[in-house]
Amino acid sequence: MIPKLYRVILPVFDIDEAETFYTAALGIKGQRISAGRHYFDCGGVILACYNPRADGDDFYARPNQEHLYFAVSDLEAVYDRVKKLDALSTDIGDGGLPMGVIAIRPWGERSFYAIDPFGNPLCFVDEKTVFTGK
Repeated sequence: MIPKLYRVILPVFDIDEAETFYTAALGIKGQRISAGRHYFDCGGVILACYNPRADGDDFYARPNQEHLYFAVSDLEAVYDRVKKLDALSTDIGDGGLPMGVIAIRPWGERSFYAIDPFGNPLCFVDEKTVFTGK
């Protein structure tokens, strides 16, 4: 039996700001689960924005170091929403390509990169170009 990934924790330090950002970026509302958790159903895998302090835990959220990748059906629409949020990456990536613009990456994916207000790196990929290694 193959395990199924069903939830990914995304550390945030302000749950209301996370709800606002991800609702705008993803184009979906999500659901408040507790004082420190807001869940977004991303195609069967839950993106769980989690503020440990708001949930009564005694540690602070630290941003992920690696990107979360989202496959999307309309990359341009997501790009426009993320650009309005002023969240596009300003870094230069593989192949010398700017990460905050829609481009075909050296491995064939058409994508762009962003950073949420909490420092979590994100990537949005055209679902027709997702590279799965197969």
